Formats: sequence, C-alpha cells, structure tokens
Amino acid sequence: MSAATDYLLHLADNALVLGQRNAEWCGHGPILEEDIALSNVSLDLIGQARLLYQLVAALKGGDVTEDQLAYFRDAGDFRNYTLLELPHHGPLSGYAHASLDYATTIVRNFLYSALMALLWEALQKSGNAQLAAIAAKSLKEVSYHLRYSRDWLVRLGDGTDESHARAQAALDHLMPYTQEFWAACPAEAAAVAEGVAVDLLTIRDDWNGIVDAALAEATLQRPEIGGYVPEGKNGVHSEHLGFLLAEMQSLARAHPNGNW
Repeated sequence: MSAATDYLLHLADNALVLGQRNAEWCGHGPILEEDIALSNVSLDLIGQARLLYQLVAALKGGDVTEDQLAYFRDAGDFRNYTLLELPHHGPLSGYAHASLDYATTIVRNFLYSALMALLWEALQKSGNAQLAAIAAKSLKEVSYHLRYSRDWLVRLGDGTDESHARAQAALDHLMPYTQEFWAACPAEAAAVAEGVAVDLLTIRDDWNGIVDAALAEATLQRPEIGGYVPEGKNGVHSEHLGFLLAEMQSLARAHPNGNW
C-alpha cells in the first residue's frame, strides 16, 4: 500500500501543481480564446488530481481526505516534478518583460503532456483497477493538452523572429528539467515491482520521438542537457513550490473547518 500511495501522490501532485500554474493565466491570456483554453486545461489537471487524491485517501483510510492531501501538506511532502512548479519565466529567459511568459507555459505543457499521453496510455493496464480507470479518463484529456500545446509550439517556433526566439529560450531553460522524468525514484521502483506503475524508461524513446518531431516542425533546436538532475519527485524542490503552495493553501489553512 505504501508504494502505491506514494506513486499515486506523485501523479496527483504533478497534476495539481501544473493545474495551479496554468490557472495563473486566468484573466491574463494573450487573447480570450487562449485564456479560456488554458483555464480548461487547468480544470482537467485539477480534476485528475482530485480523483487520485480520493484514491489515496481511500487507501490510507482514517480521517484522510482529498482536501487534507492538497491543502495541508508542506512543500517537502509534495512529490511533483520540479519542472511543473517553476514560474512562467526563468533565469535563462532574459527576454521576459513580465511574470507571465506564454512561450514558457506552452513549452512546459508540451513537454509534460507528451510524457503523460504515453504514461496514461500505459497505466490503463495498471494492476490497480481504479488507477487504470483514472488513466483511461485522463488519457482523453491529456491527448487534447498535447495537441493544443504542440500546435502552439509550432506556431511560435515557426512564426516571427520574436516568437521563435522566445520559444527557443523557453526550451533551453526548461528542457534540462526533463531529466527528472527518467531519474531513479524509490517509490516509483516499488510501485513498478507491485504492478501498479509503469517503468518510464520503457516510454522514453517514444517521448523523444514526439518531442523531436515537434521541434523539427517548429524549427527549434533541441538543447544539450546535463548537470544537476532535479529531485522533486523525491521531495527536494526549488524555492518556487513554497510560494505556490502558500498562495494555493492560504484560504484552507486560515479556515480549516470551513464549509464551502
């Protein structure tokens, strides 16, 4: 049960944190249609997180609830990829003139959606029947997320000189964080051994194929990566997660017994 719940929390935290990040675009989208589209992507991700937290709560039993898992855990207890907690700009994105950079958002959504489209498809065969059902539902949603973000990646990369430069800078900044997808994780390994999870190395080549094809169409250069490998899924996060959680959790923590 421990391996399964730890792995489920990893999946749920990924969805919740990226959902929260995408929600920051609500009311700030470059045009109304894209404002609504990103809000819908955010709602899909938060919906996936809810289903996974509910499953974890059922496995843990007692007084554990989905709200407790989302709003009353500290940053060190979260198991999301570091990629997903980063703000919508980065230290390598010197072109950014505001805290919200659309190219950064699109590149991150593309890199993550490409992974999850493959992972949710594989998890439909999970030994945990409830996770398999969540995977089947989530696959339909993430297939749209991938198509949406890929279309925008190509549009930005193969667009104007300005849009190309922004997309390339975002890619150079974010791609190194994808090393964490393939890094070792005790909870993942244990869940794979129990037949609950999928070994991500089995889908790595397919992910590379999806990414390389999209980058070629977008006329973007895949950067060389190396150096430090993030460990968000092992609970070691950047400083950005604490600020994100402080904003997301503030109301629930201020009124822990509130009914909405």
